[in-house]
Amino acid sequence: MEFPILTIIWLTPIVGAVIVLLMPKERHTEIRMASLATAFIAMALSLAVYFSYDTGVGGWQFEETAQWLPRLGIGYHVAADGMSVPMLALTGIVIFTGVMVSWGITDRPREFFAFLLLLTGGVFGVFMSLDLFLLFFFYELAIFPMYVLIATWGSTRKEYASMKLTLYLLAGSIIALVGILALYVETGMGSFDLLDLAEAGVSTDFQRLWFLPVFLGFGVLAGIWPFHNWSPDGHVAAPTAVSMLHAGVLMKLGAYAALRVGVQLMPEGAKYWLPLIIFLVTVNVVYGSLIAMVQTDFKYVIGFSSVSHMGLVTMGFATMNTTGMGGAALQMFSHGIMTALFFAVVGMIYDRTHTRDIPSLGGIAKLMPIPAIAFIIGGLVSMGMPGLSGFVAEFQIFMGLWSAGDVAWYYPWIAIISASGIVITAAYVLRIVQNVFFGELKPEFADLPGINSLDKAALIILSGLLILIGVYPKVLMTIIEVGVTPIAALF
Repeated sequence: MEFPILTIIWLTPIVGAVIVLLMPKERHTEIRMASLATAFIAMALSLAVYFSYDTGVGGWQFEETAQWLPRLGIGYHVAADGMSVPMLALTGIVIFTGVMVSWGITDRPREFFAFLLLLTGGVFGVFMSLDLFLLFFFYELAIFPMYVLIATWGSTRKEYASMKLTLYLLAGSIIALVGILALYVETGMGSFDLLDLAEAGVSTDFQRLWFLPVFLGFGVLAGIWPFHNWSPDGHVAAPTAVSMLHAGVLMKLGAYAALRVGVQLMPEGAKYWLPLIIFLVTVNVVYGSLIAMVQTDFKYVIGFSSVSHMGLVTMGFATMNTTGMGGAALQMFSHGIMTALFFAVVGMIYDRTHTRDIPSLGGIAKLMPIPAIAFIIGGLVSMGMPGLSGFVAEFQIFMGLWSAGDVAWYYPWIAIISASGIVITAAYVLRIVQNVFFGELKPEFADLPGINSLDKAALIILSGLLILIGVYPKVLMTIIEVGVTPIAALF
């Protein structure tokens, strides 16, 4: 029997959460150390899967199966392919750096880190599940701890934001679940296994009827307009590490599940609806960047920026070709690291200045030069600067759109309109860099402490990855292309 590395990956944060909860609540240092060790083990295992994946063979690897509820066609089936392997690595990196920047949590750290690790276990599970019932189970496990984390440790209308987030995502997931059950009944196979359902096939009429509910149901978590409204409020109210996971990983769950269940199982429905859905995500890209530009709350800027950049992911799916879909997969990884970096910097500034009001800040680079450099790197990624990961991802998405004129004649025009988002992004990024990090340092901030070594290490890890992928994209694209090629072949 092969080493069950995938099972151990999702079990690690859950077992870690239980261990942390069993520790005496006054042992803050030991709680933090246990949480950091758990996050490190999970990251190390996810990176081991990444570097062990055989691109020459491709397909699903590290497969594990077990009987669960055979009478209902529900089984334990996990595996990883070229799409899910980078997402597992992304999750491991973000949770590890998220724990690092949360070292200063003093309000019930035991419960905080336990819920954070529990959420992470759910995220890992979604990215490896091949049974749709199991996928949905992990999906909900990833969502519900968010309510507690935001409502308890958040700020800025935290009760409102946590309830809004939960209701939006619950409604979307229920709609997606109805679609999954319809798919289960339609195939008549008595199985929730994704591979079995893919081989069974369903009629074109069924796909056209059910693709939209499934795709948009999961797409709520991906922030598709007009169902995005929960996301910026959730970003702003969440504590730093939760914002990092929220924007860096959780929004990718929606896009990933929409791809697996919607696009992969109902390709004819995707052909029919994605050329229309692309208009919704064009609004995401342009509207999100325009709203971000006029915000005065530092976190709201990043929140609406995330809505804008996630629109590019769905655009890549809508191209239905290898170039665009490969760009979308790379954008999910790049955006995950970039937004984790952004929210880490914002959290460090807020923890010291106790304000996120952009006009009230200034000269922060004099106090915190490393966060300033890290934010500038993230900003350059956000605006698609060559030599960084954002350029590689966005270039492929736009090239995929440009070459998808056979899907719909207006796709090249969508590319041109969406490119305006890059210009708008540059405007608000440069405005923040000038108003927050440069200029005169406010007298009330002159004696603020700098950041600690763990904060520095987290920023260096995240910034370094954005540069590495931009300079040497092959480190990710080789695996991603192996994953997207079979999906693009469905069209």
